[in-house]
Amino acid sequence: MNLNQDLVNEIELLMKFDLSSARVGLKVHSNAAPEVIAAAKRLYAKDLVEHEDGGFLTTLGHEAAEHLQAAHVILTGVAD
Repeated sequence: MNLNQDLVNEIELLMKFDLSSARVGLKVHSNAAPEVIAAAKRLYAKDLVEHEDGGFLTTLGHEAAEHLQAAHVILTGVAD
């Protein structure tokens, strides 16, 4: 299984969410890099975030972000 660049961009965006509070979201501004804007739109289409420009994680998005962050710690030995 290969990770294409679109998937990597989505993973990187999900990794930016602070999971310590359900009321902390991300806003992807219109002047962000096009690939970041596109990643946010794809996450919205997958029901992982509440808005096309980010916002809060959905329940599914929170679960996905938790798994990604846990995998990052396991693979790197570094907790952010």
